[in-house]
Amino acid sequence: MNIALNTGVFALAIIAGALAPSARGAEIVAENAFAKKPTIEAPSFEQVKTQLLDWLNERKADAAAQAAVELIWQSPGEQENAGDRLDRLAESFAAADPRAQSLADLCSRMRAKGPLAPQAWLTADETPAFERDNLRLFYGRWLAHEGLFDESLEQIAELKPEQVVDPATLLFYQGVAYHRLLDKEKGLKTLERLLDETADLPVRYKSVAELMQDDLKQLKEESLDHISRQMNDIRRRLHLGRAGKKVRQVEDDVIAALDKLIEDIEKNQQQSSSSGGAGGSGSAQPTKPMQDSRIAGARGPGDVNHRKIGNTSGWGDLPAKQREEALQQIGKDFPSHYRDAIEQYFRKLASENE
Repeated sequence: MNIALNTGVFALAIIAGALAPSARGAEIVAENAFAKKPTIEAPSFEQVKTQLLDWLNERKADAAAQAAVELIWQSPGEQENAGDRLDRLAESFAAADPRAQSLADLCSRMRAKGPLAPQAWLTADETPAFERDNLRLFYGRWLAHEGLFDESLEQIAELKPEQVVDPATLLFYQGVAYHRLLDKEKGLKTLERLLDETADLPVRYKSVAELMQDDLKQLKEESLDHISRQMNDIRRRLHLGRAGKKVRQVEDDVIAALDKLIEDIEKNQQQSSSSGGAGGSGSAQPTKPMQDSRIAGARGPGDVNHRKIGNTSGWGDLPAKQREEALQQIGKDFPSHYRDAIEQYFRKLASENE
C-alpha cells in the first residue's frame, strides 16, 4: 500500500502552510484534451460583486459599509481566483454585519482552547443564503485547518458547488474531512467530482486530491493500517478535548477490529498446525523412508566460512549510512508512525550501549 499518505497527506499540505489562504496562487491545472469537460465553474469577479451589491441593498447597509465594500472590490488582482473572491466576500460581509465581523476575527487566528462559540445564525433561515452559504464555507475551511474535521463537515457537508463562489475549495475541504475521518465512499465520490468536473482547479488542490484519492482507493477496512489510522483519530480527538460518544464509538470499533484480527491469526495458526500434524506440507516428520540404508547425497563440499558473531562489541549494529537506508525503506513500506517507533528503538539501543 502507498503509505506515504496516511495522516500525513493533510499535514504536509495544510500544517506546512501550502494550502493556507496566504499561500494561495493562481496556478491552474492545464486542460487535458482527453479529460471530461468541467461542469462546475466559479462565478466571475463581476458576478460575485453584483450579488454582493444586491445583498447590501437588501440589507439597507449604511454609507460607511457600502464605501468599505466598494474599496474591497475596486478591481480584480492580476492573478485573481475564486479563493481570493471568497476572502473578499468574507471581508465585505464583515463590513456590514457584526456577526460576520466576529466570525472573521475568529478565523484570522489559531483556535483558542475550550469549546467553540456557537454560530447558530449561520444555519438560520433568516440569514440570507448568499451570506450564509459562503460564510459557512469560509468557516468550514478554517475549522479544517484547525483539525476540527467533524465540525468542518457540519458546516460544509450539505453545501453544493453552485451555492458558493469557490466550488473547488468546497469540494477540496469536503474531501479532506472525509479522508481524515476515513469515510472512503464519500471521500472518493467528492474527490472524483473535484478532479473530473471542476474548472480552473488550482494545482495545489489537484496534487493533494490525487494523493488522497489514491490513498482511499487502497484503504481496506479492518486492516492493520485502517486500525492504526483510527487510533490516530482517537488521539486527535482526545487532544482536542473530545471524549464523547464519537470517540467512544471509534474506540469500540478499534477494539472490535483488533479482536477480529487476532481471531483470524489464531485460526490461521490452528489450521497450519492441523495440516502439519496430519502429515501435510507443514509436518517436520518424513512421510516416506529412504529406499535403501545409505548416506544421503550431498552435492556441495560442506565448507563454510567461519565468522565470529555475537561475541564482540557492537554486534548487530549497522553503519549509519546503511541504517538510514533501512529506515528510508521502512518509510516506503509501512505507516509513518512505524518509522518513529523504529527510530526510538535505535535511540534506546544507542543509549544502552553508552
